[in-house]
Amino acid sequence: MFEGFQGAEIDTGDAGIFCLRAGTGPPLLLLHGFPQTHLMWRDIAPALASRFSVVCADLRGYGGSSCPASTPDHAPYAKRAMADDLVRLMEKLGFSSFMVAGHDRGGRVAYRMALDHPGSIDRLAVL
Repeated sequence: MFEGFQGAEIDTGDAGIFCLRAGTGPPLLLLHGFPQTHLMWRDIAPALASRFSVVCADLRGYGGSSCPASTPDHAPYAKRAMADDLVRLMEKLGFSSFMVAGHDRGGRVAYRMALDHPGSIDRLAVL
């Protein structure tokens, strides 16, 4: 399904984030919606990997990513916490700035990421 992609779980400090990655070129982070996982990108990610360094990540609490304990205010599952995870993920993969495309909940996380980490985001697509 994701031929040529390599999987990894990256410790971001607050969560373990699962991702698949492949390709060369400018980095592109793809974020899924609710109630999906990175698998929603299966039809387009391989084609994008011919032009970009594609990273398909599972948001915390989804798919192969860890599920940190929640709190009464649900802060561990706030869009801000998820955005921070993904900026740290991309940094650990060697990308200080990147493009991001997010669908549904992933779009809201991408939007939060652009607000909180404008220097990290080269391009933003919210689907």
